[in-house]
Amino acid sequence: MTLLPLLSLSNGAIEDIRARLMAGQSVRSELPGDGMIYIDRPLPFICVYRQPLHTDLGTRALVQGEASYLVVPHATSKEEISPLVEAVVTSLRQRFNGFLIVEIWSSADSEVQAAIAESDMEPTELRPSFSIVARGLNTPMRTIETLRRQLERVTYLKQNSTVTVNTSPDASEGSLTSLLTSNSLRQWGSEVVGLSVRPIYRNPQTGELYPVVLRSLNRTVGRALKQAFFTFSKTHTNTTPEHFYSLGRRTIFKSVKMIDRRLNDISKSFSFLLQVTPVNAEAAWEDFQRGQFEREPRYYYRPLEIDATELKRRLFSIPTGSIEDPTLGELFHQRQDEIDRKITMLCDIGTKRFVLGSQQVYGEISEDLLNLARCLLECISPSSQEDKGQQDLDAVSFAERAKQEIEYYRAQLPEFKAQAIIRDDMYSGLMCSDGHLLIGRETRIPSNRVDALIQHEIGTHLLTYYNGLVGPFQLLHTGLAGYDSLQEGIAVLAEYLVGGLSKPRLRLLAARVVAVQMLLSGASFVDTFRSLTEEFGFGQRTAYTITMRIYRGGGFTKDAVYLRGLVEILDYLGDGGKLDPLFVGKIASEHIRFIRELLHRKMIDPPALLPRYLQVPGVQERLLKLSEGKSVLDLIMR
Repeated sequence: MTLLPLLSLSNGAIEDIRARLMAGQSVRSELPGDGMIYIDRPLPFICVYRQPLHTDLGTRALVQGEASYLVVPHATSKEEISPLVEAVVTSLRQRFNGFLIVEIWSSADSEVQAAIAESDMEPTELRPSFSIVARGLNTPMRTIETLRRQLERVTYLKQNSTVTVNTSPDASEGSLTSLLTSNSLRQWGSEVVGLSVRPIYRNPQTGELYPVVLRSLNRTVGRALKQAFFTFSKTHTNTTPEHFYSLGRRTIFKSVKMIDRRLNDISKSFSFLLQVTPVNAEAAWEDFQRGQFEREPRYYYRPLEIDATELKRRLFSIPTGSIEDPTLGELFHQRQDEIDRKITMLCDIGTKRFVLGSQQVYGEISEDLLNLARCLLECISPSSQEDKGQQDLDAVSFAERAKQEIEYYRAQLPEFKAQAIIRDDMYSGLMCSDGHLLIGRETRIPSNRVDALIQHEIGTHLLTYYNGLVGPFQLLHTGLAGYDSLQEGIAVLAEYLVGGLSKPRLRLLAARVVAVQMLLSGASFVDTFRSLTEEFGFGQRTAYTITMRIYRGGGFTKDAVYLRGLVEILDYLGDGGKLDPLFVGKIASEHIRFIRELLHRKMIDPPALLPRYLQVPGVQERLLKLSEGKSVLDLIMR
């Protein structure tokens, strides 16, 4: 969107804004004195913030995240700004048959301190507090009630908010005066609602900003405002939005695209999984055997080809904090933080610090997850014959089968440029990296597991990679922060849906969780290997592979996400969730609500590709049964 020059509030400039709105166009113009008017598209509301004479850090951000806002400079008089407001109101009132102005300001710090002194509240307590002010005969009470109810849901650090409403005829907006006269409001059929916010996002004594608090409040207050706008639209205008999220921004600014590109460049400058995968796994196994499984293997890793200090300098020079949109700002900030942690992990390979970073990135083992893993190990016999007697496909044969699947997707999406590559430095196993399927030279796949693994790797990991690649945000193909758990959960679900999730496979995923917990509890490599073979009945080679994957680098806890992710996706489906939105890219469970919002706002499109297995006979019936609510244990009772 082009920034329109508005050097003064001249009649010509105001008429240009009126003409753009009447034509259904957007408006983004600077106002003299650091003001701004931004209207993403014609909407039946606008948020207003008038800069006070005193310093008011943070409050401006509460309106700048909305799709329609006006920031009035403190030196601008009512007479100067009223013609601009009148032009906006009359233009949009004509289109929508109703219009709402929501003016937001912060409680003065002196007022906050006085209120604290009269209550039992601590000066440092970050309890959200709001006051809704409205007056006049045509006050939109249903809108105000929606706003009150939603603001009461705003919390910070588990502290519930307080909300007061004043709709008496003599309700005052404190030191602020109306932008328009009451006669004008009645004439144009427009309403004004005021919202006073306790500025918990800054220190009441020093005025210093708390950025984390502001980001949190910005998201939650923004959600409450959109729901109020939704109610107003339904009850006072001639339009009914499909969802309150659809009243958010749609325009993606060049500055956001630049931030997205820079984060993507840094993320793709190193292959994280390859870096933490030993290059001598097979030789180490042979040495482990020769030592009668008594000596911990010594692993070697690829040299680090990045300058971590320089990469972090570039990473934190990316201004994610400048993104006005609170949803996009949160997603980009989280990803920036995770990239930083992964770079630190790469520097810590082979040290005791590596496992600490791994826990930060991949999370802890909950008691429920550990109990489920142990239950699966007990319920499924180690002598299960499901995968026995199957003819194995070698790496070359599996690669040919994978290429056929890749061609299927490429025929629908030319950008699907994945390759199935056999790697000599991986020995065995499968891995998706940088949009390609990597296959270890000595990989052997039982025939009854081939389709399951094809759907796991290509129908999930590569499909979401390329769906994200063709979307507006590169962040979706490199992955949102913490995406691994849901990604692996969907991938394991795909194995189940095509009938390839065997009992030994589930038992393997459970063993990984138990092994991770043993690592975190201080067990040695040898102790964990022995437990897997002697207590849980795994073969020596399988037990070695499980233990190697988890102890590599100094303690890699990622393998617990497979079972955790399967639990997450089953819970999601059981709550009525649909699979399709999850394929827009690589996302985490906590981001599903963000993705729904961005879809409603038309900032992202539905996934370009859906998995081939969704068309396989019987799959939709299985999904329907899962929507009734099934546990992981139910999957092995089939």
